[in-house]
Amino acid sequence: MDRVRKLIHAERKDVSPYTGAGVTVAILDTGIAMHPDFADRVIGFRDFVGTSRRPYDDCGHGTHVAGCLCGSGACSGGLYAGVAPGCRILSGKVLDEKGDGTISNMAAGIEWILDNQELYQIKILNISVSMEAKRSMEAKHSMEAKRSMDETEHVRMMQYLVACLERVWDAGIFVVVAAGNRGPAAGSISPLGASRKVVTVGCHDGIACHGRKNSCEAYSGRGPAGTELKKPDIVAPGTDIMSCSAGFRQTVRGCRDAYIVKNGTSMSTPLVAGAAALCLQKYPEYSNEQIKRRILWSAADLGEAWSKQGWGMLDVERALR
Repeated sequence: MDRVRKLIHAERKDVSPYTGAGVTVAILDTGIAMHPDFADRVIGFRDFVGTSRRPYDDCGHGTHVAGCLCGSGACSGGLYAGVAPGCRILSGKVLDEKGDGTISNMAAGIEWILDNQELYQIKILNISVSMEAKRSMEAKHSMEAKRSMDETEHVRMMQYLVACLERVWDAGIFVVVAAGNRGPAAGSISPLGASRKVVTVGCHDGIACHGRKNSCEAYSGRGPAGTELKKPDIVAPGTDIMSCSAGFRQTVRGCRDAYIVKNGTSMSTPLVAGAAALCLQKYPEYSNEQIKRRILWSAADLGEAWSKQGWGMLDVERALR
């Protein structure tokens, strides 16, 4: 995260005095571990996979995402702090220990956000979850009719989820969604990011990682070609991101195994959510549309095709200016 904050101009000198304090960000993911970097800022939790009333993360993905968003860096002397280390977190566990989930759990999580918007003063929803446009089907000729029906139903349910996210946006919440990791083919954007309203985040790691075979940039979801829908909206780093680990251990000598490296547009997405939290602290009267314009219009053009970079690289300092 130290490298990432430099790349997107989100170091403390760039964004001071803003930390996202007073802003609540909801995260629908694999849950959240009570990592020291989150201190007392996890204000609510709901388990849509199991029955736990206490926060937990048996996968680690959600904890890592939360660290990119708002980890304080307490276990690293500030080195691996997130973009908005002062914001509050509301966590909904919609994915299991393998990072898998169902459309119904995701829909229930979105409804929970809407139902509790006022209670928790939710301003931002982060979804670092990529969902497939098509189900994987058995390649058996006798199953062709069933596959067709299953595919039709799946598409319908994905459209329903997009409609749910648009309801969240219409309620005034800033919604940021991962572009997914199924690129680079045209139209490989995650179906959840296909809405014109939500902010869809792809991955780009700047000149330093350009051309690397294992760079997230190489497989970040791309927008459709030859249509009016322009996606992704913006890009941010997503390769070799060091952030909070759900497998941390508290010892007499301090926190051990506190951080872990992960890759993907899942890591890019909370960077934009963090930028939105900083902007909302500085401009609390702004609507989600105004925050969206401020973040997108201040992005740095990378000279890439729109289907790869959108408006360009996230620039947090410019967004605050």
